[in-house]
Amino acid sequence: MRIYLDYNATAPPAPGVVEAVARAMTGDFGNASSIHGDGQRAKAVLDDARTALAALVGAAAQDLVFTSGGTEAINLALRGAFEAGQALGRRRVVTSALEHEAGLHTAKALATLGADIVVVPALPSGLVDLDAMRAAVTRGTAVVSLMLANNEIGTIQPVAELSQVCSANGALLHSDAVQAAGKVPVSVEALGVDLLSVSAHKFGGPKGVGALWIRRGVKLTAQATGGRQERSRRAGTENVAGAAGAGVAAEFARGHLARQPAIAALRDELERSLLTIAGTMVNGGAVPRVPNTTNITFDGVEAESLLIALDLEGIAVSTGSACSSGTLEPSHVLRAMGVSGPRARQALRFSLGPGTTAEEIAVVSERVPALISRLRKLGRTAEALR
Repeated sequence: MRIYLDYNATAPPAPGVVEAVARAMTGDFGNASSIHGDGQRAKAVLDDARTALAALVGAAAQDLVFTSGGTEAINLALRGAFEAGQALGRRRVVTSALEHEAGLHTAKALATLGADIVVVPALPSGLVDLDAMRAAVTRGTAVVSLMLANNEIGTIQPVAELSQVCSANGALLHSDAVQAAGKVPVSVEALGVDLLSVSAHKFGGPKGVGALWIRRGVKLTAQATGGRQERSRRAGTENVAGAAGAGVAAEFARGHLARQPAIAALRDELERSLLTIAGTMVNGGAVPRVPNTTNITFDGVEAESLLIALDLEGIAVSTGSACSSGTLEPSHVLRAMGVSGPRARQALRFSLGPGTTAEEIAVVSERVPALISRLRKLGRTAEALR
C-alpha cells in the first residue's frame, strides 16, 4: 500500500482526465488551426478546455493563453511584461524572496537584460513584507510578481493588497497561482491582478500544460514567435490533448472546492499528531494557508533521511519544491523566513489531496514518531563516533 502525500509536486489524474486525453489523441487529433472538419473538432475541444480552465480562476476564456506549464506561463508574464515596459522606460521588476524558482530565476535572467530587480524579503511568519513590497513599486516599475500560495509552506500571500499601488504607478501585477488554483477559490477580478499563471498537473491535469491569464488591454511581448496561435501571444501548434485533460481537471477541481475544509481537517489532524513529537514545529502555520499543505521541522533529523525512510515505508512526501530536488542547498523559502543552520535542512512538506483518507493519515501519524526516534538515535551515535 502506497500513501501519496506529495500533491504539491504533482497530483494524480482527476477522474476522466486520462480518457479525455486519449479521446483527443485518437478521435480529435486534428490541428486546431486547420479549417477542415477535423481541425474544427480539435478547436472545439480546445475552446471547451479554455472555458473550463478560465472558470477555475474566474476569468473570461478569450483572455487565457495556453502554455506548456506554470514555468512557461511565469516566463511569459515576467519577460513579456518587462520587455513591453522597457520600451516605455520601465525597467524595474519587483518580486519576493518566497517565489518559486521559476519566478526567481527568471527575474535573475532579466537582470542580465538590464532589469532593475528588487527581491522583497519575507517575514518570519512566511508572508512577504507587504510594506517593503509597496515601497518598492515606483513609476519606473514594469511588473510586480507575487505568488498567491507558497509551494513549500502553503502560506497565502496578500496579492490583492498590492493591486492599488501597482495601478497607481502604472505597473502590471502578476501572481503565480500554480499552488492555489483548485485548492482555494481564485478570482482574477477579486485579486486585481493583470496576469495570473496556473499549471494543470497541480490539480489533477496532465503535465506539460498550463495557462497565463492576461487582462484585456495589457501589452505583453510574445516570447514564442511564429504563427498566430493563442491570439499571437504564444506561437506553436496547441497541445489539444493536454488542454482537454486540463479542462476536465479544472472542472473537477472547481466542483470539489467544497471538499477543501475536509482536506484541511485531515491536514490539521496530521499536524496535531506529529507535533506531539518533541522538537517539532510547523513552518508558516500561524497565518492563512492553503488547506492541503503543512511543512514541519523535526529537530535533529536530516529531512532527506526521513524522506527516504518514509518512502521505504510506502509514504511519499517531499523536502520542498520538486523542481529543487537533488540540490544540496537548504530551502530558500525557509531561509527567507529566517530559518538558518541545520534547521533549514530538517523540514518535510506533507501535501494532501482529494484522494487522501483518514486511514492514511492515521498510518502516517503512527509511523513517523518511530522513524524520528530511530533517526535521532543514529544521529547521536554518529556524533559520538566523530
